Amino acid sequence: MIVAETLILTGNQTAALAAKLCRVQVIAAYPITPQSKIPEVLSEYVERKELQAEFVRVESEHSAMGVCISASLVGARVFTATAANGLAYMHEQLHWAAGARLPIVMPVTNRGVGAPWTILNDMQDSISQRDTGWMQMYCMNNQQVMDQVILAYQVAEKLLVPVMVCFDGFRLSHTMMPVEVPDQNLVDAYLPPFASPYAIDPDRPVNINPVVMGDPLPDGEGDLCPSYMGFRFRLQETLEEAFPVLAEAGRQFGELFGRSYEDIFYRYQTEDAEFLFLTMGSLASEASETVDLLREEGIRAGLLGLRVFRPFPARQLAEAVEKAGAIAVLEKSISYGYEGALATELKAALFSHNGHHQPLVTNFILGLGGKDVKPRDLLEVAHETLKQAASGLRQQKPRWYGYGI
Repeated sequence: MIVAETLILTGNQTAALAAKLCRVQVIAAYPITPQSKIPEVLSEYVERKELQAEFVRVESEHSAMGVCISASLVGARVFTATAANGLAYMHEQLHWAAGARLPIVMPVTNRGVGAPWTILNDMQDSISQRDTGWMQMYCMNNQQVMDQVILAYQVAEKLLVPVMVCFDGFRLSHTMMPVEVPDQNLVDAYLPPFASPYAIDPDRPVNINPVVMGDPLPDGEGDLCPSYMGFRFRLQETLEEAFPVLAEAGRQFGELFGRSYEDIFYRYQTEDAEFLFLTMGSLASEASETVDLLREEGIRAGLLGLRVFRPFPARQLAEAVEKAGAIAVLEKSISYGYEGALATELKAALFSHNGHHQPLVTNFILGLGGKDVKPRDLLEVAHETLKQAASGLRQQKPRWYGYGI
């Protein structure tokens, strides 16, 4: 492994540097807190000619994704970033990017969605976009921001599916951490130039994203083209079969850079754990500290940090929790009227893939809008879950922790 250098970087600086290392060719920029520094840093790279790319300033997040769609269609490696209401404003274009099978990579610096307004962190923004056809990766620290952006481009370009790389606003985007920066030559070896699956040639015109009907229709040469449902099926099929590609990309990354992502989970003290935390993003750091505190009490605790939320690793997750008697799911988002999305999908995974093992699953909604979550808070969460497990009671609805009045 060759490490070019170790730098002290914010999450935003890390994401921008990762895009530079990936040699992105088109950057669509529109500012929104807390991701604004990402395009600012990239603009400096372009201005200093350290990055050969077109930097396109647009008037909205909707237009930013429109630029990415157009540039990706003609074979460019593209990049943008957003958060919160900006991501919501992209919603229509997110469907277009996925439906057109474009390998766009977009960091999302997770921020609470208005109203009321907040600039602080939760995951409501990206979780609310989970059904747009994008893959979603979540980072627990700034090193993972660096690594997941690079890995995301390889996966996106192999599968022709766009990827969000999500990391907590302010908690990671503005916090400085040591980051190992890969050598450019190794990144080039890991991520060769993007080769578009079709050429844009005026002598051989193609119709991109035409209106399709309920049944397949012949094209100009008489070949049947998929119906609308056929396109949707192909995208679903690709996402269902993505895990071997993710694993291989993670394994290759480990061979080159010394940090393997072949496992889609961050596992901490899980080998003999009877109690587990399950979470995503930077909460995995606080949960790791809490696991140590619980171990000091004699409780066999562990942590599963989910790195890939879409596609959802149902079988792998069911297998990962098969020894646990109780699981506390920690979420910075809520599916209004029910519970957190991660808790719902864990339960579905257990029902479908591990019907003989039904641990107690508790769901805690916490940290919304930047509310601080400390290891001692999670210690209380763990004790409450273990008390329920001992009593045989089942949680009837999610528990909102630390919300005040």
